[in-house]
Amino acid sequence: MASIVAGIGWHMAGAACAASFYAPIEKVRKWTWETTWAVAGIFSWVILPSAVSLILLPQFGAFYAGIDSGVLARTFLFGCMWGVGNVSYGLTMRYLGMSLGIGVAIGVTLVVGTLIPPILHGQLAYLFTSRGGLFTIAGILVALAGIAIVSWAGHQKEQQMGVRTEEFSLRKGLLLAILCGIFSSGMSFAIDAARPMAAAALSEGVKPLYAALPSYVIIMGGGGIVNFIYCFSRLGFRRDLSLRADLAQPASRVLLNTAMAASGGIMWYFQFFFYAWGAANIPARLFFVNWMLHMSLYVLFGGLVGLSLGEWKSARGRPVRLLWAGMLIIIAAANLVGLGMTLP
Repeated sequence: MASIVAGIGWHMAGAACAASFYAPIEKVRKWTWETTWAVAGIFSWVILPSAVSLILLPQFGAFYAGIDSGVLARTFLFGCMWGVGNVSYGLTMRYLGMSLGIGVAIGVTLVVGTLIPPILHGQLAYLFTSRGGLFTIAGILVALAGIAIVSWAGHQKEQQMGVRTEEFSLRKGLLLAILCGIFSSGMSFAIDAARPMAAAALSEGVKPLYAALPSYVIIMGGGGIVNFIYCFSRLGFRRDLSLRADLAQPASRVLLNTAMAASGGIMWYFQFFFYAWGAANIPARLFFVNWMLHMSLYVLFGGLVGLSLGEWKSARGRPVRLLWAGMLIIIAAANLVGLGMTLP
């Protein structure tokens, strides 16, 4: 039981990092979004995963050379899949609005990323025939209800504050949000596909808390390549965007922007650093619940961060009450899943 509580606690730490990482990025000034995102990505998808693995692994190159090529390929391709989902968030919000777009996408990725791995591993019967599995299903459904309420609260806040989506299209927006959610589940699939890499790291003497971290070099490498192609192709072919102009800002501005973007990138990485710690404390037979915990707690902390940063100070009445109700429901969902993990 103590291990499960610790696991949920580390997932909370990771979700808090995920919900907060964009705060320093928003402080970047006079840079295009593409430049900012690429600089953040250099730290989150390249520098930190590689640095951590160099510290953990006695022989960095030999470790990856010794991993089965099929495992490496699946892990990398699922990472690329996540990358496609990541860059499609913008289109989702363009047609559906920020709150509804993110809410639908997260709901889809929570369900797909949580249920597909156990189905592929032949654990579907466990979910519907055991007490623990039924509690897990109940937790997923309750979490979806909480996410829906938080998203609707955000939508009502936007309407109350006069925020309008100029190109709003429910049909296009829902289609894109569903596709975005499915592709974003690639991160869950990649982490699942990389489990043999974690086992190999354990055999190399890496402690269980850190065993999954070497796989991030491959996972985030795949996703990072997709994101970098997207950013640099836009910077190279769009006349209204220019990497050269961004870097031609005064040195103090370039340094400050780099520091803010790097801070956001580092926080983004640490969401999955703590995800690995959380997963290491969850029973192996319930590996798939880690994704559900991460995504639902991400929405919970997103609401808390928004409140702490004053994003809801102009909202009145019903939206705020809905936000708190949704967050409490997500907390209940995490407790349901936690209880399910203690049952056979």
